[in-house]
Amino acid sequence: MSQHRIEPFENRGAFRYPPPLQPGDRLRVIAPSGALRELDSFNQGLEVWRSWGFGVDVGPGVGDQWGYLAGADDNRRQQLGHALADPTYKGILCARGGYGGTRLLEGWQWPQAMPPKWLIGFSDITSLLWSLGQQAIVGVHGPLLTTLAAEPDWSQQRLRDLVMGHRLPPLHGDGWGGGVVTGRLWPANLTVATHLLGTVHEPDLTGAILAFEDVTEAPYRIDRMLTHWRMAGKLAAVKGIALGRFSRCEPAEGIPSFTVAEVLRDRLGNLGIAVVSGLPFGHDGDNAALPVGAVARLDGDAGRLEILP
Repeated sequence: MSQHRIEPFENRGAFRYPPPLQPGDRLRVIAPSGALRELDSFNQGLEVWRSWGFGVDVGPGVGDQWGYLAGADDNRRQQLGHALADPTYKGILCARGGYGGTRLLEGWQWPQAMPPKWLIGFSDITSLLWSLGQQAIVGVHGPLLTTLAAEPDWSQQRLRDLVMGHRLPPLHGDGWGGGVVTGRLWPANLTVATHLLGTVHEPDLTGAILAFEDVTEAPYRIDRMLTHWRMAGKLAAVKGIALGRFSRCEPAEGIPSFTVAEVLRDRLGNLGIAVVSGLPFGHDGDNAALPVGAVARLDGDAGRLEILP
């Protein structure tokens, strides 16, 4: 294990947090990705937000379907644009993930002088969150409407605390060493983030702390993506990596394979940076809300991820 050390954080431009939500604020629901199928869990998620005292309006088109998408690209783009432009709404709740968010970014431009609003989701919503981060606005990598009700109490409270401006407790996992680093946190679904590389929506990750999770990706595909990050030089300037849950990523039976844990260790363990695995975020389990673009401290020795004020 490396000697305990702290690397300084270089401020590369201030990010803006949206104003803290207050009971009575109104939120808008959009479906920017896959077609909505989980109606019971969707409605349960609505009730959680409403039980916290927020007004939640479901925008038109949320229930649309076009193939595997929640409506045509232009319609989903309009949902996002209207939710951003309407001053009635202080936050935007994404219905579900799946696939489709990246399609909205083709030719997309965020409104000029846009007042910051909370954008909340994860998985496929990574594409929108990372693009929003290029506007220096903090978003929330956290439960979708279709997953929120299944979250344990502490995770629901963490999401509520984050959007209401309260300090978040640190998360704990397994430290791989690398000391203590501070940088901007970029949580993401690994697959979605990989497909943003080389596009205009790839953020500047210099000095960043990456936080990756994924679902239903075989170990060799995880290997292929992380090897691409390495060969593209995208990990060279990163200060640390926080790893969440890689669920349903087991190898197929009867085929020689590494485990996903072995792949992660092989591809990330020799970078000479702080790495923490086993953190409670991702699919199929506790999904701790993480602010995208916030300043964070990653302790690769103690296995701790902390969001700084």
